Amino acid sequence: MKEEYRLLVALQDLDIMIREMHDASTTQEFENMGFKIEGLDELTQARSDLAAKIPTMLLNRYERLAGHFKVAILPVTGDKCLGCFVKLPTSFFSAALRTELLTCENCGRMLYIP
Repeated sequence: MKEEYRLLVALQDLDIMIREMHDASTTQEFENMGFKIEGLDELTQARSDLAAKIPTMLLNRYERLAGHFKVAILPVTGDKCLGCFVKLPTSFFSAALRTELLTCENCGRMLYIP
């Protein structure tokens, strides 16, 4: 997997953590389990630092998809998109062998071979 794709996956992980920290029900649930919810500023800073390392066109594509889907970039497991669970065409895999970041033809999410 290309380094820029790894950075995108890490960015997505940070976005999910930040989103959960903003969600009152999730925060309350974690606090009820005895976890302290802190570090939002550090996560936000880490996100900014990481985003600066990703090429602009790729980041813009991710941001657009992340605004629409909870998970914008996914690994391919088997022959299905794990976002919409539609079977991917055979031609997808020949293109994927070139280690390119591809797009699910059904849902539009970014897909990669781990």
